[in-house]
Amino acid sequence: MFPIRDHNPSGRTPYVTYALLAANIVVFLSYYDLFSDDRALWAFYYDWALIPARISSGDGLVGIVTSMFLHGGIMHLLGNMLFLFIFGDNVEDEMGHLGFAVFYLVCGIAAGMAQYVTEPLSQIPTVGASGAIAGVMGAYLLLFPKAKVDILIIFVVFFKVFPIPAWIMLCVWFAMQLFGGVGAAAGEGGVAYWAHAGGFAIGALLALPLWLRLGGTRFWDRTEGHPPHPEAKYTLSRSRIPTVRRRR
Repeated sequence: MFPIRDHNPSGRTPYVTYALLAANIVVFLSYYDLFSDDRALWAFYYDWALIPARISSGDGLVGIVTSMFLHGGIMHLLGNMLFLFIFGDNVEDEMGHLGFAVFYLVCGIAAGMAQYVTEPLSQIPTVGASGAIAGVMGAYLLLFPKAKVDILIIFVVFFKVFPIPAWIMLCVWFAMQLFGGVGAAAGEGGVAYWAHAGGFAIGALLALPLWLRLGGTRFWDRTEGHPPHPEAKYTLSRSRIPTVRRRR
């Protein structure tokens, strides 16, 4: 289940969202050649990734911030940037550019600390913007629970795109992180589930004062749970290629 777009583009240019997209891509490209040399890549991650065991020893604190701009591969990067592109603009629109920038960084730091608390002795590098982006998703859930999000469902050879309310997609995603975190505690690691879950919860909590200032439930009544912008209409255009029927 992949979100591919929402139906409410931002009312103004989301400069911070675009800058974060660019920063993550540029940083990834700056060390992309290291993926052909495992030793060099792990040395790079040792210096800049979040490694809980280093923090426990009083070292490597900078990794809490720098790890937010590192990724473990092209698909890891593309997946995170897609989520940021879909959910970041509307949250930035409500928070303002500077407020959103601070919010994003705080969510990323909090997500990293959530992962650290659950595995303080782990020597596995943690990288990715997903903790900070999870915070953006938590804020989106609180502010725009009924916004339409187009979901791509892939099941073996079957695939279909259809819109669902954001709260369904985001709640399912959050539940998956919680279940994944429990599985990771049982030895099924590989993904920083608690960074995701922690970032999501922190994002919703940090967005709560904004939501109350906007009117709380009255804000939902005014906007019907959608971003306060005209809804985009997406239609599939017909192919101009003529249909050729098979002769019998």
